[in-house]
Amino acid sequence: MKIIVQGAGALGSYFGGRMLEAGYDVSFFVRERRAQQLKDHGLKIDSPVGNYQTVDPQLYTKIEDIQEADLLILAVKGYHLDEAVKQAGEIVRQTDAFVLPLLNGVEQLDRLKEVCTEEKVLGGYASIIATLNEKGHVLHTSGGSRIEFGPIHSKQHTICDNIEKMQGTVKADLVQSESILERMWYKYMFITAFSGLTSATQLPAGYVANTEATFATFRRIFAEMQLLAGKEGIELNETEVNRRMMSLKYMGYEATSSMHQDMRKGLQLEVEHLQGGALRLAEKYNVSIPVIETIYGILKPYAGGRPE
Repeated sequence: MKIIVQGAGALGSYFGGRMLEAGYDVSFFVRERRAQQLKDHGLKIDSPVGNYQTVDPQLYTKIEDIQEADLLILAVKGYHLDEAVKQAGEIVRQTDAFVLPLLNGVEQLDRLKEVCTEEKVLGGYASIIATLNEKGHVLHTSGGSRIEFGPIHSKQHTICDNIEKMQGTVKADLVQSESILERMWYKYMFITAFSGLTSATQLPAGYVANTEATFATFRRIFAEMQLLAGKEGIELNETEVNRRMMSLKYMGYEATSSMHQDMRKGLQLEVEHLQGGALRLAEKYNVSIPVIETIYGILKPYAGGRPE
């Protein structure tokens, strides 16, 4: 199976690198600037589960050079989605590849289906705490990493089974789910609350979890996201919702979201894709989500990076 990873930020570099480490045929489709950084410094992973480095990963910067692929892993930030969807459509037309988007949220599915056709777009998401250093090397700061994926069309079972066969050979969990849309909503719920509050307070998980008023706000974001999921026809299990909510209290005190990490660096934030996406769903169904709306308003000035 030939795999193209579209985007080589912390997420794409980590999972793509781990697949390379295991001997799979993996290439990266990246911007010119990131390609040059990878050529200068290589692809390197520093991780509690083992380090990895390669000095010459296969890179593409032009779509026309990609002639063969079975799977396109979309690993870009939400603020690059407009460009990435268009590029993914062109790659799929050239290669007939399936697309596995690993973005948080849910909007990307419909947008990808419009340009790649419904049968080519899998459901999926990733869980990892990682960032890039000044050389573009991956700093994986927790022991876990996971891609959860699954079919949302009858023609996707074979490709999903082929991805599942990689489990156990890669230093990451690759888990197939038959209820992937529901699983994506659980992740979307958590990350909207986690990224929103760690970034709005500019504090890591421990402060959010152990300050009663702040954790109550965390709960209210969960309730608003559960409301939206129900409007989309996704009924989330109350026990599982509570379990995920309480999981914040068991994270490391200094653990934080990638959005908060980006905010600290003065980089762009995914606020329009995450909290903004929730607001667009609320408008679609004419429901009110005042807590998320407030978080969105606080973070919006930082969406393009540190305000000057």
